[in-house]
Amino acid sequence: MSQRNASSTSIIETVAGLTAGVVSTLTLHPLDLIKTRLQIDRVTRHRVGSSLRIISEIYRTEGGIRALYRGLTPNIIGNSTSWSLYFLFYGNIKERIAQSRLHGHDDGHKLSASEYFLASGAAGALTSILTNPIWVIKTRMLSTGSYTPGAYQSFMSGATQILRTEGIPGFYRGLVPALFGVSHGAFQFMAYEKLKSYRLRLSATGGSAGGRSGEFTNVELLLISGLSKTFAGCITYPYQVLRTRLQLQAYNADASTKTALARSTYRGVLDAMRQIWAQEGVSGFYKGLGPSLVRVLPSTWVVFLVYENTKAAMYKI
Repeated sequence: MSQRNASSTSIIETVAGLTAGVVSTLTLHPLDLIKTRLQIDRVTRHRVGSSLRIISEIYRTEGGIRALYRGLTPNIIGNSTSWSLYFLFYGNIKERIAQSRLHGHDDGHKLSASEYFLASGAAGALTSILTNPIWVIKTRMLSTGSYTPGAYQSFMSGATQILRTEGIPGFYRGLVPALFGVSHGAFQFMAYEKLKSYRLRLSATGGSAGGRSGEFTNVELLLISGLSKTFAGCITYPYQVLRTRLQLQAYNADASTKTALARSTYRGVLDAMRQIWAQEGVSGFYKGLGPSLVRVLPSTWVVFLVYENTKAAMYKI
């Protein structure tokens, strides 16, 4: 690939990822807020009614519909930045691996499952390190109502308060479990790429009634992205709970609320795992899984439909 073509591809990957992040966040932010509240709740045994209870409480006590969009700014910044960086890194790493193996395919369709896993894991690790500060602020804003004492009133006020009270390390709370969590993306994209390759093989042999060879219909993208996300989610959900709780460390909030932690007593990842296991059992590692499953597929569908269609449109320009 020429330097000019490589540059164009990087721009396309970045723009497509950024667009996908913005659209998915605007569409599904309220479900993310509910999931966050459930993940940090140490008291309630979660049932189907828990999500409805949280929606009712937020609407009644925190300011109506607008409260369901609290933390939207850091969420948009985080998702758009994360997806744009992720697809940028992922595309370039795939290309480097493909070139090193002399496959000669710009899209990396001949990479093995382990190579897709490696490319996705590396892209996820780089993205996590660069964007963790955004997610710390976003998590803390979503964990409390705007009227809660000590709550961040805006993205910038949150950043200022963390810098003043916790220093630079405060922006990297929860980074260790976040890095463990790159396995989620690695499993997801490994499955996504192999399912796409399988679909292309079917098309080449006349076994698929989908789009022309090398193309995917929106229905096929929905199916492939949904299956890959479900596969990864079932394996890696507990790390999200650990990351969310650790990101709330030393966060001053109203200790009387069940949906926020005034001062977490976790002393690290292993201690958090031990306490959750002792106090909440296995179910503690899966708190918020219900709303996460409700949110995860629509979010995945939106991200990949927007990403793939934006990328295809830009390549035609």
